[in-house]
Amino acid sequence: MSEEQKKLLEQQLWNIANELRGKMDADEFRDYILGFIFYKYLSEKQSIFANNLLETETIKDYLKVTDVDDLQAIKEESLLKLGYFLKPNELFSSIAKKGNANTENESNFILEDLQSILVSIEQSTMGTESEDDFNKLFEDLDLSSTKLGRTTEARNSLIAKVLFHLDKIDFALQDTDADVLGDAYEYLIAQFASGAGKKAGEFYTPQQVSKILAKIVTTGKKRLKNVYDPTCGSGSLLLRVKREVEVDEFFGQELNRTTYNLARMNMILHDVHYRNFDIKQEDTLENPQHIDQRFEAIVANPPFSANWKGKENPLNENDERFSQYGKLAPSSKADFAFVQHMLYQLADNGTMACVLPHGVLFRGSAEATIREYLIKELNCLDAVIGLPANIFYGTGIPTCILVLSKCRKNDDNVLFIDASQGFDKDGNKNKLTDEHVETIVKTYTERTNKDKYSKVVPLADIEKNDYNLNIPRYVDTFEEVASIDIDAIATELHDLDLAIANTNATIADFCKQLNIKTPF
Repeated sequence: MSEEQKKLLEQQLWNIANELRGKMDADEFRDYILGFIFYKYLSEKQSIFANNLLETETIKDYLKVTDVDDLQAIKEESLLKLGYFLKPNELFSSIAKKGNANTENESNFILEDLQSILVSIEQSTMGTESEDDFNKLFEDLDLSSTKLGRTTEARNSLIAKVLFHLDKIDFALQDTDADVLGDAYEYLIAQFASGAGKKAGEFYTPQQVSKILAKIVTTGKKRLKNVYDPTCGSGSLLLRVKREVEVDEFFGQELNRTTYNLARMNMILHDVHYRNFDIKQEDTLENPQHIDQRFEAIVANPPFSANWKGKENPLNENDERFSQYGKLAPSSKADFAFVQHMLYQLADNGTMACVLPHGVLFRGSAEATIREYLIKELNCLDAVIGLPANIFYGTGIPTCILVLSKCRKNDDNVLFIDASQGFDKDGNKNKLTDEHVETIVKTYTERTNKDKYSKVVPLADIEKNDYNLNIPRYVDTFEEVASIDIDAIATELHDLDLAIANTNATIADFCKQLNIKTPF
């Protein structure tokens, strides 16, 4: 599929999404449209899979299969390979057709059928390996919500219309060379994020920032055993790593229930097999779900300066993730708690890259103690990258990327990059371009000194600064102001005054000759 066709698909889906937009907020209609797209995806995967099984049978079209034994055989194979099962009359195309029936003899009421189908998809996985991945996956699609319409008929009409438009779009799922639908899904998530205000930070990291993190943690590698995101949101960061190298397994944890559902859908839509991802819904700091595992790559964009229990939970004092540092991260700023958690789960041959508010570089008290331990005792800080302000949805604060590794190649220095001025304006936001991303990543991989941009700093210099990591201490971006010749300026002003006086005299003379009043 060409780039033009992909753009067309994205625009078609966005136009359909806007069928709902007048009824509810961006983050609400997001859940409906993405849920319906996911249902269509599951249906088309089921249909393609079943039709392949029917190639040697008399009836080759899954929609026409009625034999109970045939359906049971297809179900068993589907649960094993796909992780779920849909009957022919439960497929997206079937319900979309019914919802838009025009004959008097055929009902076009589909709300109850659709709700039943969504429940059936989840129930089909019960007792199987994929049960956790599909459990309550559609719980946010409340088809009885008055936001879809004040009456049952209005809600049915709106949903039927959306399904009708979606049904006409070819998702090109048999095109194995292009993740077309996955790209379009990511596009929609980004569009929703741009209109969701502060809530956007809960589920989406700007694509260019994701690209930087993914390229950094995959530097020098062609395959990863696993990748982990402890605050995975919609899963976009994990999936971005998949674009850089082959990844065997994906792990993530997300606190928000709705966003957790979105992450699981996103994984499946990007053709990640249910056996190859494990996304959990829980508080990562208080109840980590993958604590016994170690990861070759970790990427994260934790909530900036979030609250956590800290000292309020006595167990944290003895938690192996935090206890060795001497102090706990402040209860009002969990930034370093997330860093400590990730570092604890990082494999010896792994790299982690996370986005944090700029304050973690220089704030004092407990954070200064933790920062010193990370650098002096663990020597795991590999790079500090300053990003432009106002590039994240929901906040305009400046941010940075910390890169950490347990077995650093360059263990006697830290690379500092000041990329804060490298951006383009995009409406009221700042935006990183591909060129900006390439410059950051190349500077990181080559570990080069660039005037007013980057510097490789010996650990001894950082120690002299009491482990303060504020980037201007190490990367001098000062631009010398050109000197001003005051005498020359005074002479120029004097000459201008004379010229104005001469011009005024000439105008006055002309006015006298014309016998008219002077304008001054």
